[in-house]
Amino acid sequence: MAVCVAVIAKENYPLYIRSVPTENELKFHYMVHTSLDVVDEKISAMGKALVDQRELYLGLLYPTEDYKVYGYVTNSKVKFVMVVDSSNTALRDNEIRSVSMFRKLHNSYTDVMCNPFYNPGDRIQSRAFDGMVTSMMIQVC
Repeated sequence: MAVCVAVIAKENYPLYIRSVPTENELKFHYMVHTSLDVVDEKISAMGKALVDQRELYLGLLYPTEDYKVYGYVTNSKVKFVMVVDSSNTALRDNEIRSVSMFRKLHNSYTDVMCNPFYNPGDRIQSRAFDGMVTSMMIQVC
């Protein structure tokens, strides 16, 4: 089950963070922010190859005892981070990639950016985006 979804700006501040068990929200915020170091390492290791191959999915960033953290980066360096409950053994790295959850998230993020009333860099407060994230978190269950 996806327990946290985050959209992080190019400058590494959160545009959107949604976590399902709200009592552990601070823990998930910490996990998302610590994963940004791994995202930066993977981006710098890929370097020019990231732009050439258009491979935006970063894969498993790091596993913990209870959760697995996956990452995705857009061409504009906006980062998507998803924390998945590792007790769900049926959900593997290939399933995360093949289900294209990050592509759905990216498409919804693009819809938010295309809204003429949204100021880029502000927190995302779109009901449509929030509904898509909620439905995506339920699908991962």
